[in-house]
Amino acid sequence: MTEPTAGVPTCYRHPDRESYIRCQRCGQPICPDCMNEAAVGFQCPSCVAEGAKATRAGRTTYGGIRSSQPGSTSIMLIAINVAVWVAVMVTGGARSRLVDLLALTPVGQCTSVANPGAYYPGIGTQTVCDAIGDGRWYPGVADGAYWQLITSAFMHVQPWHIGFNMLALWFLGPQLEHVLGRARFLALYLVSALAGSVAVLWLSNEYQSTLGASGAVFGLMGALLVIGTKARADVSAIWGWLAINVLLTFVVSNVSWQGHLGGLIGGALVAAALAYAPRGPRRATVQWAAIAVLVVVLGAAAAVRVAMLG
Repeated sequence: MTEPTAGVPTCYRHPDRESYIRCQRCGQPICPDCMNEAAVGFQCPSCVAEGAKATRAGRTTYGGIRSSQPGSTSIMLIAINVAVWVAVMVTGGARSRLVDLLALTPVGQCTSVANPGAYYPGIGTQTVCDAIGDGRWYPGVADGAYWQLITSAFMHVQPWHIGFNMLALWFLGPQLEHVLGRARFLALYLVSALAGSVAVLWLSNEYQSTLGASGAVFGLMGALLVIGTKARADVSAIWGWLAINVLLTFVVSNVSWQGHLGGLIGGALVAAALAYAPRGPRRATVQWAAIAVLVVVLGAAAAVRVAMLG
């Protein structure tokens, strides 16, 4: 081993090696084995390690983990909706048993086996329905079919219905996932769907079945309005789109304004919890706690309505 020449800089990690290259961050001499290529020049191993330690995972504006593919969650939701729709189509379309099981019906219905699509009004129990001979009982939320509060948001029959909802989800979803992150966006979608279902449970005819992702889609519109307003962005286009959809809600027949209203309010509340939570290490805790409280309130509202219907 040779001694370094006096006055010649040597690598800070290998004192026996002469070096005329210095780290761009700390200025220490580094030999070829210690050089790490940077955007400009080279960095030493110590500075590289320090930088890696200090670098946090990419976060969105509202604290979520930034998605590398912001449209992936929307694609997943669209795929689930399409899969359910295909299952409905191959099992009878509007007369599919899946519609009766998964669509939202406040109270159970006794349908006619001989005349599909017809039902016996005023029959509120499976026992009486079975005694008819021609009856087939399908439970409602008041009979314990609580899953309908969520499954109805993934249920469609008419091609135009699923087409419009999925197109809206495709346009709105990636924007929100980009600013919220995957987990928060998914929570927004599902809570909006639940809020729409609870509104239907309270405000719709108790014997009427409701289905479709419109409540969740309206929730996305409400969320965009809240987040856009918080960011002081131009939300005139969102207001215009919302106005058109509200108009269609009352012009087109058999459209659930109750689900749309509930979803819109639910989505706006979730977005407000995410956007206005104070910055800091506890922001995520505040956000998820607020969403949990909203879910509990919606669940309590559903339970009260079920008790009234029972």
